Amino acid sequence: MGIEIERKFLVQGDRWRGQGTATAYSQGYIAIEDARTVRVRIAGDRAYLTIKGPATGLARPEYEYPIPLADAQELLDHLCGTPPVEKIRHRIPTSDGLAWEVDEFLGANAGLILAEIELDDPDHPFERPEWLGTEVSDDPRYRNSYLASHPYGQWSP
Repeated sequence: MGIEIERKFLVQGDRWRGQGTATAYSQGYIAIEDARTVRVRIAGDRAYLTIKGPATGLARPEYEYPIPLADAQELLDHLCGTPPVEKIRHRIPTSDGLAWEVDEFLGANAGLILAEIELDDPDHPFERPEWLGTEVSDDPRYRNSYLASHPYGQWSP
């Protein structure tokens, strides 16, 4: 079974900019129910179908499969129940062999910038860059599946 363990944080300031590589992402949700999701994602010139189960702490089951780009676009256009979540993902490697993924959201979620790091173990130590803000790993509002139907731009201040 595939397991995803990630920590997610708000980003402070712009000191992360200009680091790593950037890729455009477009993702939509075919199903969202009881913390289970079926997602289609286009990342640059690649596409994936991902199935995620409910989380236990920071870990959740995840199965991801590459699919043809044309199929992914059709799924986004015709089977997703909400508009796609659009973002630019900046992958910033760390000196300890991990990588930060900084997501700069676009469209209805513009203004939101999140950083996440995938770990082998929930207690795995990691470098904390100075631009890392409040941890939101346990806040379901910051899941992309939530943002698809409750865009950040519509949140009350």
